[in-house]
Amino acid sequence: MRTLIVTGDGVEDVEFTYPYYRLQEWDVEVDVAAPNGESFESKHGQSFDATTLAIEDAEVGEYDLLVLPGGRAPENLRLEAPGVPDLVREFDAENKPIASICHGVQLLISADVLEGRAATGYWSLEVDIENAGANFVDEEVVVDDNLVCSRAPDDLPAFMRETLTFVSEEVESPA
Repeated sequence: MRTLIVTGDGVEDVEFTYPYYRLQEWDVEVDVAAPNGESFESKHGQSFDATTLAIEDAEVGEYDLLVLPGGRAPENLRLEAPGVPDLVREFDAENKPIASICHGVQLLISADVLEGRAATGYWSLEVDIENAGANFVDEEVVVDDNLVCSRAPDDLPAFMRETLTFVSEEVESPA
């Protein structure tokens, strides 16, 4: 199983690192895509050099799961990487799991994949989520078909519990 994490400058540190390492615990191959395939700096100043590829080189057919961490990265990506909404839209069209936390929902909004669905995200995005046609649900994790959404770092355990249900269908649980 392969996972693609799409992120960039301003990512919320723990919303990137927690899924990154938890997925690896499950022997899931994790690729990280960032603008131009370059290193990026987190919201709290940590530099990440482990970028696997440029966002524009990511092929949906090579992945089973998409993870969209929050922080300031999603807004930056909407400005710096205009192909991200198309990538998200392709994952959704193929009914592949998409896990979005906090401000990651901004990329779901930009991809126009929320119409008629339930979703959550950071509290300040409630109106944006509703304007995108979704039913905003203020809960630690919301699952609607192939979408897993959570609100903030405190929700990471529930976020990964639900994300890993998609993974567990493909790989054996670690001991």
